[in-house]
Amino acid sequence: MKVIHLSVECFPVAKVGGLADVVGALPKYQRELGIDASVIMPYFNRKFVQEHTFETVATGEFYQGSTLLNYEIIKESTDALGFPLYMVKIPNLLDREEIYCYADEADQWIAFQHAVLHYLKNQEVEVDVLHCHDHHVGLMPFLTRNSTDYKDLASIRTVFTVHNGQYQGWMPWSKGIILPAFDTWKWGLLDWDNLINPLATAIKCCDAYTTVSEGYLEELYQEANGLQHLFYDERGKAHGIVNGIDTAYWNPEIDNLIDENYSQLTVTHGKAENKIAFCSAHGLNPALPLVSYIGRFATEKGADILPRLFEQLLKQNAQQVNVFILGSGDAGIQAGIKQLADQYPRDVSVFFGYNEQLAHQVYASSDLLIMPSRVEPCGLNQLYALKYGTVPVVRKIGGLKDTVVDVREGGYGFLFDEVDADQGAETIGRAIQYLSGNDQLQKVRDKAMALDFSWNKSAKKYKELYNQLLKGHGA
Repeated sequence: MKVIHLSVECFPVAKVGGLADVVGALPKYQRELGIDASVIMPYFNRKFVQEHTFETVATGEFYQGSTLLNYEIIKESTDALGFPLYMVKIPNLLDREEIYCYADEADQWIAFQHAVLHYLKNQEVEVDVLHCHDHHVGLMPFLTRNSTDYKDLASIRTVFTVHNGQYQGWMPWSKGIILPAFDTWKWGLLDWDNLINPLATAIKCCDAYTTVSEGYLEELYQEANGLQHLFYDERGKAHGIVNGIDTAYWNPEIDNLIDENYSQLTVTHGKAENKIAFCSAHGLNPALPLVSYIGRFATEKGADILPRLFEQLLKQNAQQVNVFILGSGDAGIQAGIKQLADQYPRDVSVFFGYNEQLAHQVYASSDLLIMPSRVEPCGLNQLYALKYGTVPVVRKIGGLKDTVVDVREGGYGFLFDEVDADQGAETIGRAIQYLSGNDQLQKVRDKAMALDFSWNKSAKKYKELYNQLLKGHGA
């Protein structure tokens, strides 16, 4: 079975969020199950590309509207990621450094999808399943069936994964002229509220769609930025499959980015040593509980409540707690976090931006990780935290409620109901009090680190889904 994953992010090549982590790991685990899985993504002139060798496997050209575009398909020569990685390079369009935020993003993603179609057809690439990730490649299920130039690809099964239903790739109908030629009788499949909506198009046209947790699938039926009825109407082809983590990379026993490796048996000593080194580097007190936040500064993540939440926490605990924040995003939220750090310089340390090694050190050193998300389709941070024996404090939403069980129910984390600073601070306080005894802390860490959130189980579920689709179509 040959499966091609299409995505604009793939760790460590190009990463903004959890999408990259999924695409950078799932194909590797699928190959262990005997699936011939690979990834095709746009070319980005970033560190990974500069440090690895690529070979050209195909070239071609096509018209995007009235503009002739030349593309090159390059392949990473050593399969360094554990699977074949292909990149689509188009001069002045798909050859940039940043992933997002360009004014012509719609043109970029249309060109990427068109180039992939052209490559698959002209090179006669055999593929059973196209697994499309998020709205950037949401037009593929439509185009493989309805583009007049690519009817040869109509037998390919398409799976579409919704990583975040809030972002849908809306574009005006003026962009319709630059799409590959298609059966105009089918224009309604592209339309939603008088716009081309790639996410809606994918849900209408794919053979199956998945969400990155079962809880998030149910939430999409209730609220999906205008698409909730569509998700519900198409529920017959819906599957909730929780994300996993790459335990070859996120594993405190072998992690070369932390100060001291440790296992479930040595977690007390290992985390203590990491915490001492971390706190020394960031001006914090290793004798105090360390509560951390890692993520984007966005209202979606609940980051807007962090300044008040942490201020309440510090006041309620007589400043007998330390806070570390790693992230970037909304300027207003960032200003509030900076003000908090300036007000409590001995208690709060902040790193604005993202640093991969620092993230690993945070998980290895922290006692608690806070995730006050308004929307969390799956969440990977809580899974990383559990693997490193860091206790998650999370809002009861989406994938967080699917993967974290409160200690009051015999679990290994702490949950709260609302995106509310007082409720969040109170729950962290409850966690600190509950874990203050070494026996309790050890028990919770043991439960957390014994959990298996690797990709093994989820990769098997995807294989079952692929087999179901192929069997249903006589493949």
